[in-house]
Amino acid sequence: MSTLGTQRPVLRARDLGKVYRTGEVEVHALRGVDLELWPGEMVVLLGPSGSGKSTLLNILGGLDSASAGEAWFEDHDLTHQDDRALTRYRREHVGFVFQFYNLISSLTALENVALVTEIATRPMDPAAALRLVGLGERLDHFPAQLSGGEQQRVAIARAIAKQPDILLCDEPTGALDSQTGVLVLEAIERIHHELGTTTVLITHNAVIADMADRVLVLGDGRIQQQRRNSQRRPASELAW
Repeated sequence: MSTLGTQRPVLRARDLGKVYRTGEVEVHALRGVDLELWPGEMVVLLGPSGSGKSTLLNILGGLDSASAGEAWFEDHDLTHQDDRALTRYRREHVGFVFQFYNLISSLTALENVALVTEIATRPMDPAAALRLVGLGERLDHFPAQLSGGEQQRVAIARAIAKQPDILLCDEPTGALDSQTGVLVLEAIERIHHELGTTTVLITHNAVIADMADRVLVLGDGRIQQQRRNSQRRPASELAW
């Protein structure tokens, strides 16, 4: 549900650039990106490998710093914050979901989620977070006892258990088959609707873009195309 035009953006970037240097070689990962993300909006960043999607997501999430330009969360300038301030920003406002689940193998699903809630400022009950992603019957299972899709849903529950303002998902279905991927996307969709979290989802799969309010197509470090979906399709109707 987009609130474009009625509120201030949650995240915004102006002329954002990122250069990686290896010896004398420069790689321009981002080139002058302008971006606004609005409360309650679901946005898909679409593009091939190397287009700058993950770099942009990492800067917006406070995991990386820009070489040029500015990025803001509400009234907070992310491009001139020290490590301590960025850590606080990530802890209090951002949930991350990556392609690989990064669960602790010796902990149950419930315990993996509880690790986050112990340091969160407004935590959700860990069991409630797991129920929200359809894993209410798997609370006491260890990662090795779960399928890949179930492990990814534990990772999503862990990301949203601190009730973040922003959920950043980097290829969350990249390691999954299409049937399992739909289950993961349905979990993200359910969280987006029920919690009203601003959600950004990176993918190279154009079909997934149909579930977003807005699609940004990246290439060569730039936003090359932007479109709004007049009618979103639910994850259950996506044909991979």
